Amino acid sequence: MNYYQYQTVLGLLTICEENDAVIAINVGHYSENKGEKRESELIRRTYKQFVEYLDGKRKVFDLPLSLKGTDFQKQVWQALRDIPYGETRSYKQIAVAIGNPKAVRAVGMANNRNPLLIVVPCHRVIGTDGKMVGYAAGMDKKEFLLRLEGSLL
Repeated sequence: MNYYQYQTVLGLLTICEENDAVIAINVGHYSENKGEKRESELIRRTYKQFVEYLDGKRKVFDLPLSLKGTDFQKQVWQALRDIPYGETRSYKQIAVAIGNPKAVRAVGMANNRNPLLIVVPCHRVIGTDGKMVGYAAGMDKKEFLLRLEGSLL
């Protein structure tokens, strides 16, 4: 595994890749001791797409991804990837979308374990009442991202 870090408007961005696929993207403190700190071509490309996204020039990421998790988590993460830029969904809507309408809390836990922040847009998930709830990188970052995408005025 290789990783590299960049300073962004969101704070420290850490991008991890393994076997020619992005496996993790974190915002904030990164304490992983595994792997080598090395800026690969894929990591540079990922960062370039992030800069384009943060500049409002990119709405969809085009990167090879490798999501590691349970089958349920992968189902949730795919449903998150189906949320269009500038839109939000509730945890309940995600549970219904994956065919498990009673799994609202489990959807929340899968959301919390999302290894690819922003690329797998867990920031687009809100409470059923339309209020912003939980975000691993912090509510200020979630608010920033939703404003950037125009889904929060």
